[in-house]
Amino acid sequence: MLQRLIMARLFGSLSPRTARAALSDFFLLADVRLDGNRPWDIRAKDERFFTKVLRGGSLGLGESYVEELWDCDKLDELFYKVLNARLDTQFPKNLSEVARAVRTWVWNPQTKRKSRYVAEQHYDFGNEFYESFLDPYNQYTCGYFEEGDGLNEAQARKMDLICKKLRLSAKDRVLDIGCGWGGFAKFAAERYGCHVTGISISDRQIEYAKEFCRNLPVEIRKCDYRNLEGSFDKVLICGMIEHVGVKNYRTLMEVVHRSLRNDGLFLLHTIGNNRAYQYIDPWIAKYIFPNSMIPALSQLSKAFEGFFVLEDLHAFGHHYDKTLASWDKNLESSWTKLSVPYPSSVRRMWKYYFLSCAGAFRARALQVWQFLFSREGIMDGLAAVR
Repeated sequence: MLQRLIMARLFGSLSPRTARAALSDFFLLADVRLDGNRPWDIRAKDERFFTKVLRGGSLGLGESYVEELWDCDKLDELFYKVLNARLDTQFPKNLSEVARAVRTWVWNPQTKRKSRYVAEQHYDFGNEFYESFLDPYNQYTCGYFEEGDGLNEAQARKMDLICKKLRLSAKDRVLDIGCGWGGFAKFAAERYGCHVTGISISDRQIEYAKEFCRNLPVEIRKCDYRNLEGSFDKVLICGMIEHVGVKNYRTLMEVVHRSLRNDGLFLLHTIGNNRAYQYIDPWIAKYIFPNSMIPALSQLSKAFEGFFVLEDLHAFGHHYDKTLASWDKNLESSWTKLSVPYPSSVRRMWKYYFLSCAGAFRARALQVWQFLFSREGIMDGLAAVR
């Protein structure tokens, strides 16, 4: 079976019938059946599905779903099973995937110019669209759930958790690097009375954030982190370092170190990888987050070494499963109310994004980490806030 997969991936030479047999054997390793009747089984609707997946790998799998060549009632459970069985590590790489990995290793895909791509393709997609599935503070990162919480409560709890970890008070000047739509800035200014400076490179987010935080002690700037100036008591990076790239982690830490006062605190909230890579899933890279990557602990520890003292590390990746499922449910219920008549392929693309990632977090293939750093070290340490 593996030999057939290798031949198909290298040469694309298998017939649809042989391709079906090879994929059927492969997915059975994760207890997933082709044309089965269980919620996580794959129902092929077009013979092109088999050759597209064998030639394109995960890119072909995602594209063929958007093109309606196959379907599945529970995408999140399908991906949980596939990733829990580690099928992603067993699927042979083809030459184009190897070349893509080499390019990201040799060149820097997150230069100042290239970092604009994700803002233009993803974050400038439309504020109404994001409002349709996010909470009232437009938090586009993992919520922090307690029993009985809905998405809105979980996102407010996450922001309050960050504020408490940073020990925010009204005297603080806070820097939010990658401030999104200004949700945290608004929350912190309203609840804790601090002054927040948020920076972003997305024009649509900046426009929204300025209006969203009107009449509050909040300043929103269009600024690449590499051009940042100023001195702050507290610094937050929440869901932004995934767009920075391993070649720039050290630069980002240098910027934060330079911007943080000696007795200040720095909180980094990020998705995390179990292993160190310099590339991301090719479908996600092409259609959702271009030029992005998910850091491993080893990559981050090397980046902050010598700049900060790690005071606390908090992992709660299992909460992202619930967050993503909530986003998908909200988008489904809002879809027909959007003023822009998006085609069905856009809905399928976002469903695939949300639920494939939900399955990845459920399988613990992806993590969420919150690091709390001090610049000089806290004499008696910091009590962990949970």
